[in-house]
Amino acid sequence: MAVTYSSIPLTGTPFPRQEYEDRQRRVLVEMERAQLDGLAVTAYGHQQYLGGYDGYGGYFAPFPLVLVPGRPPTYVVREYDEDAARAESSITEVVTYRQQGDFAAALAGLFRKLGIERGRVGFELGCWNLTPADVTAVQAQLPDLQIVDATHLVAYVAAVKTEPELEAMRQSMALTDIAVRTFQSSLREGVTELEVSEAVDSAIKAAGGDVRPYTLLFGARTRLPHGRPAPHPLGSNEPAFTELSGVKHGYAAGLCRSAVLGRHAGAEKLHALAEEALEAGLATVKAGVTAGEVDAAVRKVVERAGRAEVFRHRAGYQTGINWSERGNLSLEPNARDVLEPRMTLHLPIILFQAGEYGLGCSENIVVTEKGAEILSQTPHTLYRA
Repeated sequence: MAVTYSSIPLTGTPFPRQEYEDRQRRVLVEMERAQLDGLAVTAYGHQQYLGGYDGYGGYFAPFPLVLVPGRPPTYVVREYDEDAARAESSITEVVTYRQQGDFAAALAGLFRKLGIERGRVGFELGCWNLTPADVTAVQAQLPDLQIVDATHLVAYVAAVKTEPELEAMRQSMALTDIAVRTFQSSLREGVTELEVSEAVDSAIKAAGGDVRPYTLLFGARTRLPHGRPAPHPLGSNEPAFTELSGVKHGYAAGLCRSAVLGRHAGAEKLHALAEEALEAGLATVKAGVTAGEVDAAVRKVVERAGRAEVFRHRAGYQTGINWSERGNLSLEPNARDVLEPRMTLHLPIILFQAGEYGLGCSENIVVTEKGAEILSQTPHTLYRA
């Protein structure tokens, strides 16, 4: 019997079709406010948010998901990946191309069919998976097209979670807490970063989950941001640091946790400052506050301690699918984005003693009218192994 697309299981859509359609409608509302005739969504996480397909085949060339008011959303994908895009998404309209050089012509042809070849169309110019050459090629095909930067449009819609998304974040955090407890209980003199990493992976898999590639470091290696586990042993009186997340339906609720095997006065003092700064940020979070105000509360604690140089980054960022995407809401100096109820944020306060070590703590939270709902059940205080 012939196999039709409708008979292929939707293996990649953990949410009902209605959930994706509701998300698309919210994006269309924002498109109207931005006076856009169309939107080409190319960031993997944004595509997965709107349709379910993770866009993985887009390493070859962009796989834009095109939204136009009054028309069904349409994928433009490589013909090689068409079956996966159909089976793993809620999107039914698909246009294909074969080679990298065919991408711009295929997208331009769709724009002409949709009647937006001279319109204002948003592109995610500041996100991954779209290069300047891609944009230039499309513009060459459609010289009258008005390309508008829509980097933040889908991101800010996705920042406010629906109830099914919040449940996915809570389930992700339950897995993250298992990973944290396994990290802590595995610390002993001589154990290597790789051995602890393997224990974490096994614990998460036993719980039926997945874990994202993560940081897990000991001793002087803790000063390496985003460092991967290596066959490096933990020594007595050394710090340990991890930043990791379980994953549920593609949603990641990350955490930073630190430990000391024995005693380490410098690391203990630095972590105490990170705790104080994190708690100041958490106390500031609530609906109506700006992202910049949260960052300022964190930064004020570190600066008041006379240690501004140990805090090298922002106070946090929006979380959800793919842990983080470029263009997402950022808790950074002077950011004017206003926090809304049901936004999920990660506040990783990681401090560095230059040339020696780095460690810190974090919380993944839900923004409410009254404050921050902390998702984790593991304390962010320093763990003493």
